[in-house]
Amino acid sequence: MNSRERLQTVLEHKQPDRLCVDIGAGGQTGIGICALDKLRKAVTGDEDYTCKICETFQMLGEVDDDLKRKLQLDVAGIYPLYDMFGLETGKFKKFKMPVDGTECLVPEGFNYTVNENGDVYMYPEGDTSVPPSAVMPSTSYFFDSIDRQKPVEEDKLNYLDNCEEFGLLSEKELNYFKQQVSWYYNNTEFGIYVTLPAMAFGDIALVPGPFLKDPKGIRGVEEWYISTAIRKDYIMKVFEKQCEIALENIELLADTLGDMPQVVFVTGTDFGAQRGPFISPETYREMYKPFQKAINDKIHKLTNWKVFMHCCGSIAPLIPDMIDAGFDVLNPVQCSAENMDPQMLKDEFGEQLVFWGGGVDTQKTLPFGTPEEVYKEVRERIDIFNEGGGYVFNSIHNIQSNVPLENLISMIKAVDDARGLKTI
Repeated sequence: MNSRERLQTVLEHKQPDRLCVDIGAGGQTGIGICALDKLRKAVTGDEDYTCKICETFQMLGEVDDDLKRKLQLDVAGIYPLYDMFGLETGKFKKFKMPVDGTECLVPEGFNYTVNENGDVYMYPEGDTSVPPSAVMPSTSYFFDSIDRQKPVEEDKLNYLDNCEEFGLLSEKELNYFKQQVSWYYNNTEFGIYVTLPAMAFGDIALVPGPFLKDPKGIRGVEEWYISTAIRKDYIMKVFEKQCEIALENIELLADTLGDMPQVVFVTGTDFGAQRGPFISPETYREMYKPFQKAINDKIHKLTNWKVFMHCCGSIAPLIPDMIDAGFDVLNPVQCSAENMDPQMLKDEFGEQLVFWGGGVDTQKTLPFGTPEEVYKEVRERIDIFNEGGGYVFNSIHNIQSNVPLENLISMIKAVDDARGLKTI
């Protein structure tokens, strides 16, 4: 099989010829720029190559096609034209990570300031004339949103303020998607994964609006979660408007892309903490499931795309409803959380969900374990999840920039041994 055939086989819950592997197709399956820089140099020996940032908020590095082929990865990812700060991708300039000096390429509009402590402040649309929307501390590897919540005046709240970022995709954006997807479809054998914009209801990474110059409405993380309880009608109106626009955008994307994509990312809204869900199944069914189901049903009606859901934490009690909502793929499969035993997940839900992730713990094992511990965990997870098909290997969420190179290499060697290959 080639990579596209391998991914399709997995999506059909059949056993592929060998393990299907992804690193970097989406903003939830990626690798931090500093780790990528070290890994690429070690794998290719090319000391002069400068890696690009593909997701600026988390400072994830682009796993370029040459590295994909070298590591025999199976999936190529297409991101939207505009990133989390509203910056257009395509043209790049150099930037050095303050934490360790790693040089990378960032979007041309990546305009920032640095304070006396070396913290990097980022601005919506790169406009430094407005207050910053995010900060990357000098000791960090990624940005955190800055709370720009204005005082809430209950009698003046307008749900449309929280809908400012939702609109029909422009001709420019549609053409960008078509150009990118068509190129990979016609010129490579990679499986194709596309990140669809603005279809995640209540994704707390997006609620603060790091791409907005003057966010209005409910924008603070704490205020948003409180509002889901005390201002439920307001939140539901936001979701209704967002859903209305998203359904129209799905029609536009389906008409533009046809069946070239195999997998589409639609939501990264988290519902799980380390020890259990932080919402009840009843709340999920009332507030989120109807809108997610409407999105998924529209995609399944118009296309052959499989729908990818990212949801961290201990979420086992919610999974049956997520399946009923029409999700085909679950990520990151956080086996380190309570009640998320990999064998239980595979036995209970493996016939209905493709598991994309779960391959190694990124909170403890990968960053802090020994290479031997990394190898052992990766092989154990592959043995469980890959049995009978329906599995794409990936770590549990993004590989962080501070992961030791020897642990990354150990992870890849374990994957190679499971595939019967030697890539490094």
